Amino acid sequence: YQGDIIFKLINVILFSTLFVLFRVIFGPSPADRIVAVDILGILIIGMLALIGLYYDKSFFMDIGLIWALLSFIASLAFAKILEGRQLDD
Repeated sequence: YQGDIIFKLINVILFSTLFVLFRVIFGPSPADRIVAVDILGILIIGMLALIGLYYDKSFFMDIGLIWALLSFIASLAFAKILEGRQLDD
């Protein structure tokens, strides 16, 4: 029963990922694309957490935490580049 709910939630995340990927590819502005990439990172973290629950493996949570840290650093770098500054400023 719990596995069915988790499987349905995974499908919902996969379905919403399609819309986010559309925004990443066809976003009207670079800022919209950066926000979409950030949302995509959040969806991947949620997917990893649900897969970890489904298979009862805790290392998926570790991978999700690492992904969250890398996603945060990438968001800061994208924001700095969008602002027009170099990464070493």
